[in-house]
Amino acid sequence: MPESKRRSKATYTPPAEKGSGIKAPSPRWWAPVMVTLMLIGLLWVVAFYLTAGQYPIPDIHYWNLGIGFGLMLVGFMMTTRWR
Repeated sequence: MPESKRRSKATYTPPAEKGSGIKAPSPRWWAPVMVTLMLIGLLWVVAFYLTAGQYPIPDIHYWNLGIGFGLMLVGFMMTTRWR
């Protein structure tokens, strides 16, 4: 029986690199600011609940929760960019 021809395979050439692919580390101030924002937000919400809405700012009532959770959210979003 005749033998079939083998296909010649092209040698593998890796794709050209666009850069080193290594991201620079975060600045030194990034982690302390991130943690501080989350803690201030937590303390803001706790102060609002413990004082029955009297503090931190009494005239804005439940918007105090929005401020507290907003601070915590900004701190959490910073964690996604931390290297």
